[in-house]
Amino acid sequence: MLSVKQNRSRVAMELNGIWNFKLDDGSFCGQEEMPGILKNPDPIAVPASYNDQKDCREYRDHYGWAFYQRNVEVPFAAAGQRIFLRFGAVAGQAMVWLGERLLCTHQGGFLPFEAEITEFAVPGSTALLTVAVDNRVDHHTLPMGNDPDQTAFFGSDNPGIPSVEKAKKQQAPQNRPNFDFFNYAGIFRPVWLYTTPQSRIKDVTLVTGTDGSVEYRIEAEGEGQAAISILDAEGKEEARGEGLTGTATVTEPKLWWPWPGVPYLYTAHITYGDDSYDLAFGIRSVEVKGTRFLINNRPFYFKGFGKHEDSFFHGRGLDNCLNVKDVNLIHWLGANSFRTSHYPYAEEMYDLCDREGIVIIDETPAVGVNMGGRDNVYKYGTMAHHRQVIEDLVDRDKNHPSVVMWSLGNEPDLEHFPQDAYDYWHELYELAHTKDPQNRPVTLVCCQNDYTKDITSRTMDVVCLNRYYGWYNLSGDLDAACNGWNMELDFWQEQEKPVMLTEYGADTVAGMHQIVPGMFSEEFQAEYYERINAECDKRSFFIGEQIWNFADFATIQGPMRVVGNRKGIFTRERTPKLAAHSLRSRWNKIPNFYYK
Repeated sequence: MLSVKQNRSRVAMELNGIWNFKLDDGSFCGQEEMPGILKNPDPIAVPASYNDQKDCREYRDHYGWAFYQRNVEVPFAAAGQRIFLRFGAVAGQAMVWLGERLLCTHQGGFLPFEAEITEFAVPGSTALLTVAVDNRVDHHTLPMGNDPDQTAFFGSDNPGIPSVEKAKKQQAPQNRPNFDFFNYAGIFRPVWLYTTPQSRIKDVTLVTGTDGSVEYRIEAEGEGQAAISILDAEGKEEARGEGLTGTATVTEPKLWWPWPGVPYLYTAHITYGDDSYDLAFGIRSVEVKGTRFLINNRPFYFKGFGKHEDSFFHGRGLDNCLNVKDVNLIHWLGANSFRTSHYPYAEEMYDLCDREGIVIIDETPAVGVNMGGRDNVYKYGTMAHHRQVIEDLVDRDKNHPSVVMWSLGNEPDLEHFPQDAYDYWHELYELAHTKDPQNRPVTLVCCQNDYTKDITSRTMDVVCLNRYYGWYNLSGDLDAACNGWNMELDFWQEQEKPVMLTEYGADTVAGMHQIVPGMFSEEFQAEYYERINAECDKRSFFIGEQIWNFADFATIQGPMRVVGNRKGIFTRERTPKLAAHSLRSRWNKIPNFYYK
């Protein structure tokens, strides 16, 4: 799916700003009938999560439907054009009406969807736009939630006190996520009204080679002749092709390299009939060979983190200023990569990373898929939804040079029903490879488990491990933690696969210092990384370290969380902790390529 752009053939109008908003009173059942004009609505900012925009429990802990409304003026410039409404992301289930007409529904809170409104949107007219959003999470959603009679992630009650659980059942249900980040909700990425000519470019797929070849496929609608022109960074034409498919070759290509190399970007200028579209892209290759991860045929070493789209007031809402700040902090640290834990991020961040040379492991929102065997994931419809998410993710992000690997999901149960787990995830592994025109490596991020029983992780192109030796187990004992980690590394060495850490870390309260480092102090976090990293450096098959986490972030309440997850090397405000400085010293000494 192409992102929205305004050019000489297309009009694009942002519908961001202040909308009317109201929480459902319990009367809406998710039927096709429009809920009506909102009475006594609150103002709400779009794009942004709604939870923190009003300081009351009703907003913060809302569970169920909520409604957005605003008037949309269709410009006269849209006359003779096709007209579309596009949503960058709405969490998690959405219904959209224009006037009283139901335009579309959508499941999944992290990828775009759109509806054509040409036949009933009159240029020069005004129409009421209504969006109903439902933030409930359960076994049918990604990320997953628990049933109302089950305990939330990191929030279980003492089973010896049955009156507590009985009391819970008698009160209004709450969000009960099976994941460790706050279930922010609402319209948190941009909303667009845009137009195209009647004959239009619908999609473009590019596959590049380090020899300068650019294979292209243009998907178009209507009558027209297709052409593509490859322009360098100064706008000079380097290659050209005719027709909907073909290959254009740049004779002396400048490759896209991760920062601090040059992430050189070309532009594909595509025309079809009266329509045109410009797509930035990089020429680079990605593959796994033996125990090495290769970018442009050179062995790459990942340095970075898991992150979250999370900030004060905005929640999970798009914040371009914060994205620029974070990328500059990534450069300051000497890092080169991050994983989109635990969902696809906003398109604007990928564009920025293309430009700045930040490598991305692109992850689906499949968190908490722990339902007790293959039969259940089919019973709840998880597989069908999961397949659709993977297809939509690849459709959206396939042309980004910054995206070098797909992650199918985070921390599923892989050991209790090992064959069922393998059957489920291997089907998705094959789908991702089949769907991706660039055939990037595919992985699955596994949690701390009995790795000898897990027969799935070892079949991925790259083994990605979340490990907390010294924190959740062997707590505080770094000598024992290093020993346990080395015992596991011995096992992985026998598998002859590239292995990397995608999570490891320690909760740290900023400003808490100890001469003898203990858990939760800044000194312990810094020493933790120094000790674990020293063991990783001894292994030639080990290809990367992505710590948990870049910055502190919001979670649900629980006895293991002090106003959120504190594993960040930056606070939520982006103030560095001691570990940020020690990691900066380390990472600036480690080259991107040929480290091992």
